[in-house]
Amino acid sequence: MYNDKTLICKDCGSEFEFTASEQEFYAEKGFTNEPQRCKSCRIARKNSNGNNRGERELFDATCADCGKTCKVPFQPRNDRPVYCSDCFANRR
Repeated sequence: MYNDKTLICKDCGSEFEFTASEQEFYAEKGFTNEPQRCKSCRIARKNSNGNNRGERELFDATCADCGKTCKVPFQPRNDRPVYCSDCFANRR
């Protein structure tokens, strides 16, 4: 049903194979577009710093249960308790 296709990477311009099994996988997942990048460019793009996953800002807080200082990925508010990772896990 599917045949191997040769595609051109939009980043580096090299040719790469879009195999029949990859096409079948894309179809099973409901993907309608063919891949635009070769495997090495996909990996480089995923690992690059420009992937909108920048460093998270961490805020200092004091755990409401044990009183230990900790860092949290959100701005603590005075009207809500903040828990360290250990106390948070114990409350679940």
